[in-house]
Amino acid sequence: MDKSPQKIQRMFDSIAPRYDFLNHFLSFGMDYYWRSFAVRQVLNTGTPDGDILDVCCGTGDLTFALYKRCPARRYYGIDFSEAMIVQAKRKTVRYIPASDNIVSDGGAASFATGDALHLPFEENRFAAVTNAFGLRNVSDTQGGLAEMVRVCKAGGTVAILDFSMPAMPVLRQLYRFYFTAVLPRIGERFVRNSAGGNTQIGAAAYRYLPESVSAFDSPQRIAERMRQLGADDIRIRPLTFGIAALVWGKKRTA
Repeated sequence: MDKSPQKIQRMFDSIAPRYDFLNHFLSFGMDYYWRSFAVRQVLNTGTPDGDILDVCCGTGDLTFALYKRCPARRYYGIDFSEAMIVQAKRKTVRYIPASDNIVSDGGAASFATGDALHLPFEENRFAAVTNAFGLRNVSDTQGGLAEMVRVCKAGGTVAILDFSMPAMPVLRQLYRFYFTAVLPRIGERFVRNSAGGNTQIGAAAYRYLPESVSAFDSPQRIAERMRQLGADDIRIRPLTFGIAALVWGKKRTA
């Protein structure tokens, strides 16, 4: 499967204007719950004081959910797709009061384009580093996780939220059918009917989605990678019968 940076950028740039609507529609709104659960774990597990980084932030949904629960921190979102970052910046006006969105006051969010494999931050910079539905789009999973751990403070939280394959055989078959036969057709139709963007590339994004999920690491494998890179107290929580999963842990203090 081609996960070259140029392809990923073009694909997500093309679907950025409809990305939020399709996420909520195609997941039947379950993505709200998944992010809410992730936010509670990131902010309720003894995470030290300090800023939080959301890697592969997309249009900023997880960043804004974190801010809503704890507006006293400052949040940074970074994504490879410039069009996604444009959408995130537009949403900032809606989700964050203008009085809070000042760097000197803290408690704000800022977004920028950047490479998950080369994060533009120093080591031990953030109290928590999150990634929702983005790590499987990074060409080097180990490298992406290594960067997340690198910029996290000792004792800070690293959290990965993404799709996974259900363990129950019947549900697994239904899930595969929905992902391979239903979801791509719905996604392609919305892309064709939306204004702007490259329709062919946009439609390909919803064929790419089931392929990327099938090829992505299991939550157990992600946990093992995190352990190898310097995280402990790693937990795995399947969500909605294993359709998605959250993997989170603490960066070792020594």
